[in-house]
Amino acid sequence: MLDRSSKSSSLSVSPTGDPLTDILRGLRLDGVQYGRCEMKEPWGLEFPAQDAARFYFVGQKPCWMRMPNGDWFEMKAGDAVLVPRGAPHALASSPEVPTTQFKGYEVTEICKNVYCMRTEPATESCVPGTLLFCGTMYFNLDSLHPLLGMMPDVMRTHGLEEYEPSIPHLLEAMAREIKMERVGSAGIVARLADVLAASIIRSWVERGCGDSKGWIAAVRDRELGKVLAAIHLEPNRDWSVETLARTMGASRSGFAERFASIVGETPAKYVTQVRMHQARQWLTQDRLKIAVVANRLGYESEAAFSRAFKRVIGAPPSHFRGEDTIEVPNL
Repeated sequence: MLDRSSKSSSLSVSPTGDPLTDILRGLRLDGVQYGRCEMKEPWGLEFPAQDAARFYFVGQKPCWMRMPNGDWFEMKAGDAVLVPRGAPHALASSPEVPTTQFKGYEVTEICKNVYCMRTEPATESCVPGTLLFCGTMYFNLDSLHPLLGMMPDVMRTHGLEEYEPSIPHLLEAMAREIKMERVGSAGIVARLADVLAASIIRSWVERGCGDSKGWIAAVRDRELGKVLAAIHLEPNRDWSVETLARTMGASRSGFAERFASIVGETPAKYVTQVRMHQARQWLTQDRLKIAVVANRLGYESEAAFSRAFKRVIGAPPSHFRGEDTIEVPNL
């Protein structure tokens, strides 16, 4: 068994047959901050690491992005980028332009959440070099959750409008909701951004750049993708290697070797990570009691669950219930 201190639970969620759809069921947005920036050239912006995700859609004229590893790549009109874990990066009109944080720019709000940004004083109306749709996304999962942890630092697409024709309409609808400030606009914008993020992830999975390793390779692999989807759909199930191997239709040894080589983790470790991060969500968001979470995950005792939780998360479950005052790193 993958976790000898827990017992099995029954199947409760039906898969759709599409691994990506099933995996994305567990990824939702708790909030989003959105803006449209009209950039006056030359410009270069530095974005330090943050817990939230960032996304960009280029609406007019190309710009450049510096990835966390220092490499630059060009973003053309119609391209989109998602930085799922908020890794440090930079955007600029060209790689030669020095980058700085927002405090070095004059920002003029043209209307609600629409900004003109320039380095020199405003002596004329803003004629943008690059039109950027920018957003900060707050996922319901923290950046160390396996679902986000396996994603690359930067997920980018090319010609997103061509393959995802709904994207311009989504962005237009988001801008309209923000400008009108109607009742419920915040919730509608968050749901639209939810769809936008999923569309970027799907487009990157299907057509994105980069080598096929880790999360992207696992999702593209339809047989292994079914396994990941099953784990994320039912984190409370006591998955055994044999059960997961049957889900993929492979032998136990063949499955374990293939899973570890592509995902980068053993099946046992991956399942435990998913289960404990789900437990953390139940504790912090749903405010469930520790005993209830332990029972939901099939643990025979609260103590056994607490040991497993602390081993993965780095702090006891009581910390997330506000029942002690131990200081732990930001996870």
